[in-house]
Amino acid sequence: MFKSGFVTIVGRPNVGKSTLLNLLMGEKLSIVSNKPQTTRNNIQTILTGEDYQIVFVDTPGIHKPKHKLGEYMVNSAKDSIKDVDLVLFLINPDVEIGRGDKFILEQLKEQKAPVILVLNKVDESNHERVAQTLANYSKEMEFKEIIPISALKGKNTDKLLELMIESMPEGPKYYPDDMITDVQERFVVSEIVREKALRNLSQEVPHGIAVEVIQMKQDDKGKYNIEVNIICEKDSHKGIIIGKNGQTLKRIGETARYELEKFLHAKVNIKTWVKVRKEWRDNPLFLKELGYKKNK
Repeated sequence: MFKSGFVTIVGRPNVGKSTLLNLLMGEKLSIVSNKPQTTRNNIQTILTGEDYQIVFVDTPGIHKPKHKLGEYMVNSAKDSIKDVDLVLFLINPDVEIGRGDKFILEQLKEQKAPVILVLNKVDESNHERVAQTLANYSKEMEFKEIIPISALKGKNTDKLLELMIESMPEGPKYYPDDMITDVQERFVVSEIVREKALRNLSQEVPHGIAVEVIQMKQDDKGKYNIEVNIICEKDSHKGIIIGKNGQTLKRIGETARYELEKFLHAKVNIKTWVKVRKEWRDNPLFLKELGYKKNK
């Protein structure tokens, strides 16, 4: 019997959704950063086994939006809960349930899909805190399963995958065996560059940036020539991104090239430019150009 279905991963920003997805997939498909609100799009990734296929929907973290981009991210996350076969609700060890998690719980109670509560980052907490967290959430709603894991260390993630497969209905193979994502290479390229920018920039700048791939060509020898614009909102931010003598921008490009070569399995030459687009996060037309489609 072949089993297949759709799984969505929800949780507050920075609880480890992208880290978990990348670990399960064995590929870097969703960018990882220590800054919240990193993931902006619902990336569909496909995990195919001998007798199963799971299509993951990785969502932006649910948070209070401050601009149109934020509204897009929250609506996108809420929409992803609908019409799936299973929801993974990721939380971190905490003494009390915060407002953000309570908001997500209210959304989940309205859905038909079963929910597995996944307590992540148990390697960073003690047994008492983990036990108290699980007890608190168990009082809020009935979960299909409750499992503590460490996505970073790979602890208990095999068991989590088993639970997901068990929860999938009998169904068809939606995608070919060798297909691991339904997003275009250019999108993954822009996300990799954005991750490196997030890692290299100061706290005030990162979520005011976007990355636009303006050229991506492969030459006769298989080498990729890529040009990207790093979009920011202020002239002062442009200076920070470039850095003294261009060192910060150079570092972003170099670290991105290393990651891109692993993803594309080819040599990469990358050129990065910095452009100022004031208040781009509140510009619906520009958001559409970047791939942030308006939710229905």
